[in-house]
Amino acid sequence: MNVLIPENSLLLIIDVQEKLVNALDKNIIVKRVSNLVKSAKVLSIPVIVTEQYPKGLGPTVSEVSAEFPENTPVFEKTSFNALAENGVLDKIKSYNKKQIVICGIETHICVHQTAAALLREGFEVYVVKDACASRNKYEFKQGIELMADNGVKVSCVEIVLFEWLQTAKNPHFKEVQALIK
Repeated sequence: MNVLIPENSLLLIIDVQEKLVNALDKNIIVKRVSNLVKSAKVLSIPVIVTEQYPKGLGPTVSEVSAEFPENTPVFEKTSFNALAENGVLDKIKSYNKKQIVICGIETHICVHQTAAALLREGFEVYVVKDACASRNKYEFKQGIELMADNGVKVSCVEIVLFEWLQTAKNPHFKEVQALIK
């Protein structure tokens, strides 16, 4: 497929946690991920979250977790590839969605390895470049390039939101559009 279809999408948030975010430009990444979560909730797109070793890195930042749809599954992990953790792949498959929209931290490690695993499982994978981050700009760039070379579609928050909306006649158009103004 060339564009995201909301009925066929799932949002996967990778490790947007306190200690990781604090090493970055916190306001930018948190706002963009939060806008993706808010939009997914409004449009009834399922959200799955991972947290890398939360005992050491803290939970998902509150500005993002406060927006989670009810019953959002949050998986603790120690593997860089989220699908290697018990239950994550089964949970993703349980939603019966083909398009996985992925964002988070760090781009070149956990986001990249999880995206590669999703591709191996046959999913269409869309990385939201402006809702991902790494501590180092070079590593971020390499992670995005490697994902693109492997077949991940590189997107951005506005593209994702407007593809999910599909039309200005969508009853949630104004609410979603207000998030990016």
